[in-house]
Amino acid sequence: MPRWLSGHLLVASPTIGDPSFTRTVVLLVDHDEEGALGVVLNRPTTTAVEVAVPDLSGLFSPEDVVHDGGPVQPEALLTVAEFRDPADAALLVLGRVGMVRGDDDEAPDVDRARAYAGYAGWAPGQLEEELGRGDWIALPARPDDLFLPEAEELWTRALERLGGPFARLAHPPEDPSVN
Repeated sequence: MPRWLSGHLLVASPTIGDPSFTRTVVLLVDHDEEGALGVVLNRPTTTAVEVAVPDLSGLFSPEDVVHDGGPVQPEALLTVAEFRDPADAALLVLGRVGMVRGDDDEAPDVDRARAYAGYAGWAPGQLEEELGRGDWIALPARPDDLFLPEAEELWTRALERLGGPFARLAHPPEDPSVN
């Protein structure tokens, strides 16, 4: 496993102890010796992007919604996009996918984008500890993972993609104690 997992997915183990992350998939946007930052990909809200952030509505379709990006600073809005020119990204994460600059006067030229309220963050060494405990399963992200129309299905799809014993974990009961 690489030490720095920027551009990877973190798939929550079915036994993760933190209810904020039950059945989540997090894109690690940045991971280094100072810690890690990511966004939860599979928790859409019912809030339309054009209502929440009208300044960025040009990046989105009218039916696009803000996603719950994580428990840290839920009032902060982060936008991940697939840029036509990767040099326009504030931070490249994966291929042409990166973070939209918050201070741009005009919308960048993108093929697709998704908005997240809040993010997930880890202090130095915290993510490594959680990985060692088995709270997360890391796998390389694919651009389509970030823009899956059925975002709620990403956790199951990611475990199935891993195959083997992970694929069997993809369909646990909501409450394992009733088995």
